[in-house]
Amino acid sequence: MDELSVLDATFLDAEDEDAHLSMAIASVAVIDGPAPAHAEFQAAIAGRLPLIPRYRQVVRRVPFDLGPPVWVDVEGVDLDFHVRRTALPAGATEEDLCRVVARIMSHRLDRSRPLWEYWVIEGLPEGRWALLSKVHHCMVDGVSGNELYRLLFDATPEPRDAVADAQRPCPAPTTFRLTADALVRLARMPADQVRLVGRALRAPGVLARRAGETALGLGTLAAGMWPGTPTSLGGPVGTSRRWAVSRVPLADVVAVAKAHGVTVNDVVLAAVTGAFRRLMLARGEAPVPGSIRTLVPVNVRAGSEAGILDNRISVLLPSLPVEFVDPLNRLHSVHQRVMRLKRGKESEAHASMTALARYEPFAPIAMGVRMVLRLRQRSVVTVVTNVPGPRQRLYALGRPVREILPYVPIGNGLRTGVSVFTFGGQAVFGITTDFDSVPEIGLFTAALADEVRALVDTVPKPPRKRATAQERPGPGVSVSRRRASA
Repeated sequence: MDELSVLDATFLDAEDEDAHLSMAIASVAVIDGPAPAHAEFQAAIAGRLPLIPRYRQVVRRVPFDLGPPVWVDVEGVDLDFHVRRTALPAGATEEDLCRVVARIMSHRLDRSRPLWEYWVIEGLPEGRWALLSKVHHCMVDGVSGNELYRLLFDATPEPRDAVADAQRPCPAPTTFRLTADALVRLARMPADQVRLVGRALRAPGVLARRAGETALGLGTLAAGMWPGTPTSLGGPVGTSRRWAVSRVPLADVVAVAKAHGVTVNDVVLAAVTGAFRRLMLARGEAPVPGSIRTLVPVNVRAGSEAGILDNRISVLLPSLPVEFVDPLNRLHSVHQRVMRLKRGKESEAHASMTALARYEPFAPIAMGVRMVLRLRQRSVVTVVTNVPGPRQRLYALGRPVREILPYVPIGNGLRTGVSVFTFGGQAVFGITTDFDSVPEIGLFTAALADEVRALVDTVPKPPRKRATAQERPGPGVSVSRRRASA
């Protein structure tokens, strides 16, 4: 049995502590038609299940939180439950697809079953179909979600053979065994802590540096949790969601980053900043400093951990500079603020505290997390995540995947979420909002594309090459005739 990390378990607790939340992440792969028959698609998924053990496991809580929740094998996976199918109406548009996805994502996954669903959605424009991949956040983050595409899809039009299933499920543990294993783990914990301290003392210089960085980062993190200027964009959410997408050429985003000496993520955050500024002005609210703080997940995986399916993220909490009118000023300010947080070791402190939690009793940690989750936090208004997608072409049952559209969950004061996914030469913004409190999703979505275009206009244009005398056509000779006679 594998244990969930404290971070994994937090996503379960967040859902438990707020009846309005569904903590599933998702993406929508748009694929050339025709859509496969339902039995054909189910068979394809069945042939890949051995590659994803989590798809054949459920989460079990340990009595009295004596230990973290654990992943437990199930005897069989009912593909009629997990693989579903729906269709858009005749003449459907992308807005119809977005409404269907938002409706599906508004509902929680069934905790009594493995925490995933696939939805085949037929009837997209140009004869295409879509595959909605819905997975609980306790299982994967955005980066490890990429691994699911590598396992389920193919890099060539020729589908791979089904994987031989030699694994047999382990018998489900009894409540007594779960409790006994947790008590044994608690009994060993002091010795584990001593070994941890011993390893740290063998490198006192490294220990001192990390302790200093953690202390500095905790101070930076605490400052980021200070309540910001109140705005209607933060507050409780309902059970229903809206979802929309906006596309921009990835080359444009990269060109802006290179021209101004910033990162691609800085350009993304600057575009989001401009969109929030426009939304606030449309609501008659002043975009004052400190009114929009965002949670930015940071991937902390080592290179050897790239294919592991779990959550290995830390966070940055920058305040978006919505007070600036000029898009370029917003870009430079975003860059400076993110760099300041990185120098302040904010993400390192969060990662260190998450790692150390493995060596502490789970019950008090779980209790503290739930107490925090019950509070109405007023410091963070949104979440912005940027995930590089697969670099190679992908195929689903021999059909080309044209684009991948991301979905990020919201909740606990975050009425708007933005996820960016890069694939196939474009950057796609997936915008999630609370259905009732943020109905202006169309305004926000259009503003994102406008903001990127405004930043592209700031990129210096390369000088036009002046033609030499030899290259210039003579009097009365057209350019086309001159080339034809050459």
